[in-house]
Amino acid sequence: MRCPACSHEESKVVDSRTARDGAAIRRRRECLQCGRRFTTYERAEDELPLVVKKDGRREPFDRHKVIGGMRRACEKRPVPLPVLERTADALERMLVESSDREIESRRIGEWVMERLRELDGVAYVRFASVYREFKDVGEFFDALRSMLERRGMSLPTELLPRGDGRDPRGGGPTR
Repeated sequence: MRCPACSHEESKVVDSRTARDGAAIRRRRECLQCGRRFTTYERAEDELPLVVKKDGRREPFDRHKVIGGMRRACEKRPVPLPVLERTADALERMLVESSDREIESRRIGEWVMERLRELDGVAYVRFASVYREFKDVGEFFDALRSMLERRGMSLPTELLPRGDGRDPRGGGPTR
């Protein structure tokens, strides 16, 4: 394992333990040249399906992209990173267990939105607004209304869009 500080290729394992509910091994290493300590994770490599993008391109599944999108949606929200990592782990398990060789990015996005809806409503709306490419405030309010209805709540009528393309608070156009 190459040292991240000096790039020396030899290190010794100082500590080793299981991580992520036994799905990985966490190793503390020490570089034999500079003495810096660093952490590595070892896990079995699973056969994940290719992700089919909107434009038809195919690329390998990248859990870092999924976690990155969820982190942006959860920015300044009370959702800890380990929860997002467990969510990505669950997605990976689902993909490995499926017999699909390819999966549409749309299906992954919908799955992530459902998990975020359960974790944090604000994060869900943020993710949905980017993922679904909302074109106007009406689409934003539809997503918000749907989320609130699932919780037995409703939007106050003064916040509902008028349908005339104007801001629901009485201002100018929504665009």
